[in-house]
Amino acid sequence: MRIQYTRTIQPVKIRLCSAGDVASGGVIKVETNGLTVAVFNLDGQFYVTDDACTHGPGSMSEGFVDGDCIECNFHQGVFNIKTGAVVQPPCMVPLKTYPASVEGGDVYIEHDGIAPGTVIS
Repeated sequence: MRIQYTRTIQPVKIRLCSAGDVASGGVIKVETNGLTVAVFNLDGQFYVTDDACTHGPGSMSEGFVDGDCIECNFHQGVFNIKTGAVVQPPCMVPLKTYPASVEGGDVYIEHDGIAPGTVIS
């Protein structure tokens, strides 16, 4: 008889920054818990994506915010900040997004708690 085990991973809440750290229409880079993310403030609503462009070495936090889109500073590819979807090539792969919340004036995301590149067996 073969027994199969299922490992569940509980998400952890990660504090990224104070809401006041990100100007309206702005973006900052945050490195914490093995993640490097871009935190966006679009008219008081906060959105979080991976900071690394999916096409090359560009940094989303160094890009150009235009409405709800971010243009990569490296190859000028454009992504939707809210969904991570590619809006304009040369990028082809969407950005990873994280649901963000503001609690007590701080911006948080929920994450699986596993550092990128970790192998689970």
